[in-house]
Amino acid sequence: MIASATFIGAISIVGWLDWATPPVLLFLVILFSLAGPLGAAGTRTLLPRLVPSHALDRANALDTAIYAVVDVVGPAMAGIIVAWLGPESAMSVISFSYAAAAICLSFVPLLPGLASRQISFMQQTVEGIQIVARQPTLRGLAISYSMYQVTWGVLYVVVPVFVASHYDASVGSSVTGFLWAAMGIAGGIGALLAGHLRTTGRERHIMAIGMVITALAAWPVAAKFGFGGLAIGLMLAGVMSGPIDVALLTLRQRRTDPQQLGRVMSISMSLNLAGFPLGSALAGMVITSSLSATFVLAGIASIVAAIATISIPSDIKSVA
Repeated sequence: MIASATFIGAISIVGWLDWATPPVLLFLVILFSLAGPLGAAGTRTLLPRLVPSHALDRANALDTAIYAVVDVVGPAMAGIIVAWLGPESAMSVISFSYAAAAICLSFVPLLPGLASRQISFMQQTVEGIQIVARQPTLRGLAISYSMYQVTWGVLYVVVPVFVASHYDASVGSSVTGFLWAAMGIAGGIGALLAGHLRTTGRERHIMAIGMVITALAAWPVAAKFGFGGLAIGLMLAGVMSGPIDVALLTLRQRRTDPQQLGRVMSISMSLNLAGFPLGSALAGMVITSSLSATFVLAGIASIVAAIATISIPSDIKSVA
């Protein structure tokens, strides 16, 4: 988080100094992109060590719900600050937010390290990749959630195009923003619901059911029933994203050796998100020929994700 605050602050400073050339910005953004996953993985690695095992799914539910709220509030705040004070000030606020988060994290009790310090960082990274590739649960989650993210990558491309075909350009962006905001709120509600229902031991089935419903929400609900169908489909997908994310986190934490959790979390989180840009790229190619086929692509990706999830070994067969 300190590194993220530093790199974002540097982007703000070079903007004020008029040094914000494309190479400089690209360099700073790459550094930030390397630091960001480490902070996210670190906080989620702490959860299993701070809460009892029977409350892990509820802790993950609260964590996911907070992320969903931030996904809605953050862009809105950024838009207001940019319009009022400019982009450099907005980047400064983000930098201060990361710094404040690091300060808050300093109050968390210092826990003894579990990983070995006798090997280099690169060797730990290679070993982490090998663990994810060899462990059936982690490998299955990497495949299934990546395919699920393909669905979201497709939706982020097709939804604005769908809205533009039904509304004038003057209001289309506002309508799209409203849809994403409502979907984010639905995701937070779904995450809290998942915590109430208790996902521990049922993660595979919850993820698979949520992915199938997401597939149906993408096609035919969103594709075949006009703007109302699109809104309902996105709400369904948003509500299902909460339980899916909570189940993913809980299952991965339960079936990973605590001594390996940090590196496994960092690597698997990066692999899980790989499907999003792939989905966006595929949607960009398909959407030029058929809007409906793009929604079908989103649905197929979630069905494949559900099949991959069910293929993950059950608790009885799994090896921690």
